[in-house]
Amino acid sequence: MIPYPIRALLLACAAAWAGPVHAEPILLRPAQVFDGTDPAPHQGWQVLVDGEKIIAVGPDLKAPADAKVIDLPGQTLLPGLIEGHGHLFLHPYNEVPWDTQVLHEALALRTARAVAQARATLLAGFTTERDLGTEGAGFADVGLRQAIAQGIVPGPRLLVATRAIVALGAYGPKGFEPGVTVPQGAQEASGSDGVVSAVRQQIAAGADVIKLYADYHYQPGEPTRATFTAAELAAATAAAHDAGRPVAVHATTAEGMARAIAAGVDTIEHGDEGTPALFRAMKDKSIAFCPTLAAGDAIARYRGWNGSTPAPAMVEESVRAFRLALAAGTPICMGGDVGVYAHGTNVREMELMQAAGMAPAQVLIAATSGNAHHFRLSDKLGAIRAGLLADLIATPGDPTRDVAALRTVSLVMKGGVVVK
Repeated sequence: MIPYPIRALLLACAAAWAGPVHAEPILLRPAQVFDGTDPAPHQGWQVLVDGEKIIAVGPDLKAPADAKVIDLPGQTLLPGLIEGHGHLFLHPYNEVPWDTQVLHEALALRTARAVAQARATLLAGFTTERDLGTEGAGFADVGLRQAIAQGIVPGPRLLVATRAIVALGAYGPKGFEPGVTVPQGAQEASGSDGVVSAVRQQIAAGADVIKLYADYHYQPGEPTRATFTAAELAAATAAAHDAGRPVAVHATTAEGMARAIAAGVDTIEHGDEGTPALFRAMKDKSIAFCPTLAAGDAIARYRGWNGSTPAPAMVEESVRAFRLALAAGTPICMGGDVGVYAHGTNVREMELMQAAGMAPAQVLIAATSGNAHHFRLSDKLGAIRAGLLADLIATPGDPTRDVAALRTVSLVMKGGVVVK
């Protein structure tokens, strides 16, 4: 059950969000359509929407007499973008450090901010988001997901991971008197039975996806090392898969990645120490890689880097891993760890993927049909095709040439409803 203060806050937001409604079919007439799967845009295509779904796509469509026509001259229409790695209950670390957010910001405050950040995400053209952990905000993401689904507040469709699961003693905040219980940013577990119990507790609370930390540092200043054993990761993954939940794993070390691959997880996040062999193994097992380039880039800038060369080691390492994954043919997830940097600027990750060598159209595919496939949403989202939900966006530029065009989004439609 959603705690009363949060429930009251979400209901109060209804007064500020009278969600738009539609009754008539809508015919969208852009200059071109990027359908989410074909790298080449389709010139002169149109899209007919009725209710919440796309009912026809192609040139010279005949719309019903009562259809509303939206002309988008010179613009590109494409599927709503899918953010693959976000934290709506965090805000940029240069505003407030992570420890302070977890320990000192009230849950109602964090929820209010998450509501605003969900709206910013949607209006930026990201109509779906995989939110990979509330970082100390408990199960509040489940309530936010429900509030969005019920039209109480605006935001993207959410897949939530609730608390995430970490090895006992291996997360944070830290630095307090030994023996004093300090609230943690994730759920601690130990042993195969313990991690299976944690997985099931999170599923019972409403988790759509299970997030595990395969590695982390035990004390400040220590190197990151593998935390969960191979057996623990395998047991947690099996329990999640038995319940129909995919598994996302934070892994920055080669050993953590190797254990996650052996466990058969669905996505690996970060992967800084990835090797050609590890990325080939991921490809062979259809495990997607979510590089989160924008997180390291943002943190480096908070520490004084101005974006010029030479880049800090943390930035170079993540770019190196991404390029190795591309060379290996590893499936790529688009997700930037947004929350480390500002929500609504999600396209920052896409720009960095392009700058690191991924073709713009392939970046777009990763952010649409690619993420839909990795997140088991292909029967509903990720492409412009008859029968799918009408999550659509338009931009005055041509993002198949430069994804920076998506910095300007002129139209956002979610489930057939124009929200921008």
